[in-house]
Amino acid sequence: MKLNIIRGILILMLAGTFYIIFGFSSQNAEESSGISKKVSESIVEITNKDKPIQEKNKIVKFLEPRIRKLAHFSIYTVVGFLLMSLCFTYKISINKKIIISLILGFIYACSDELHQTFVAGRSGEARDVLIDTSGVFIGILISICCYKCYKRIKAKY
Repeated sequence: MKLNIIRGILILMLAGTFYIIFGFSSQNAEESSGISKKVSESIVEITNKDKPIQEKNKIVKFLEPRIRKLAHFSIYTVVGFLLMSLCFTYKISINKKIIISLILGFIYACSDELHQTFVAGRSGEARDVLIDTSGVFIGILISICCYKCYKRIKAKY
């Protein structure tokens, strides 16, 4: 019973994360770059207060695409963590858990990039699938570390 509740919570969290990703991917190019540009401008404003506006604009232009890629990576790290955590609720080998989580994360990343091809000014890029899948992999590793810590703590008590 307890395991089913944990699974349900993880599935709801995954669905919520997928919903957030879908929402971001549904934004047209102007909206999407506008968000990452605002984040970049905030970072530049905090870290480069005394620089001239032209130099700040160059830094923003440099940062903006990197912020966007970091956002891809980060949200997919959450996906990898949640997928692997869900797999830990089943009695299958660790290798199968990793493979299942990685494949499901990769498939969602591919579907996300396909979805973007239908949005004005957006495109699907293989590079983004690679970034997303790398995030999934890191999320899987974080989940494994958390699980091992949990097991050690549980064994002590």
